[in-house]
Amino acid sequence: MITCVGNPVYDYIETPYYKTENRILSGCSTNACIVMRKLSMKTILVGDVGRDFIEDFKKNMKELQVEYYIKECRESGGFSLKYFNNGDRELKILGIAGEIDSFPEKILKSEVIVLAPILQEINFDLNELREKFRGIIFLDPQGFLRYVENGKILRKKNPEIEKIVSLCDIVKPNEYEAEIMTGINPRKNYKRALEILYSWGCKIAIITLAEKGSVIFDGEEFVEIPPYRTKPIDPTGAGDTYAGGFIFEYLKKKDIYEAGLFASCTASIMVENIGKIPVTEEEVRKRVETLK
Repeated sequence: MITCVGNPVYDYIETPYYKTENRILSGCSTNACIVMRKLSMKTILVGDVGRDFIEDFKKNMKELQVEYYIKECRESGGFSLKYFNNGDRELKILGIAGEIDSFPEKILKSEVIVLAPILQEINFDLNELREKFRGIIFLDPQGFLRYVENGKILRKKNPEIEKIVSLCDIVKPNEYEAEIMTGINPRKNYKRALEILYSWGCKIAIITLAEKGSVIFDGEEFVEIPPYRTKPIDPTGAGDTYAGGFIFEYLKKKDIYEAGLFASCTASIMVENIGKIPVTEEEVRKRVETLK
């Protein structure tokens, strides 16, 4: 069983190729949870959803067969995301859901707990979680680095991020988040950026580099993971599905290179599609073979 902690969100998305008509279900924890369920893993999603989308959320989870511990709050979280041809994106807030101030004891039976907040919503004691939980804690730090100032989203280093990383086994920022966290541009010196992340106490550090693939460090070797070349239609959720693919394969093989390849190919399916995640293990493994 895999548990993903972080608020689901309902987003508007605009890319150079298309624009959604309505808000669609997304979120770091949600996308990771869904892709692992598509890979036949039992998953639980923990977070808050507003009364505006709670019925839609329950319907989606029932269809996907994803278990959930969701607290209903005043409004659902969400963003308006606009992507530009140069790879940049503009993020505007549509709503902020409630805080996740406790975790259900049942999740302590999980093999992996994924901490994947959207906007500083994880507000329970991470030290307590680490003391009680004997499995793997996987950190997607993006939501710990986002702040709201004057109605705008800003990314900056969280003064607690080194402590948070020290409580986790695997940490996976993207290149921009890694630079905020370490002060090092990974495209210029990914080894140093990985070494800094690893020095904070995790066992595996991963940095995703968009079209350049990803890099991984386990304290012994630096592993470069090539990208699966594809036409990106919507990059939203690529890192989330990378996390899901990595966890799936790492639990099977305990090999960071194999897990990285599987993760890269899982993410490639996500960016080819809009909203839905049509991942199958058969298709991912076909793609992995082309990278070997």
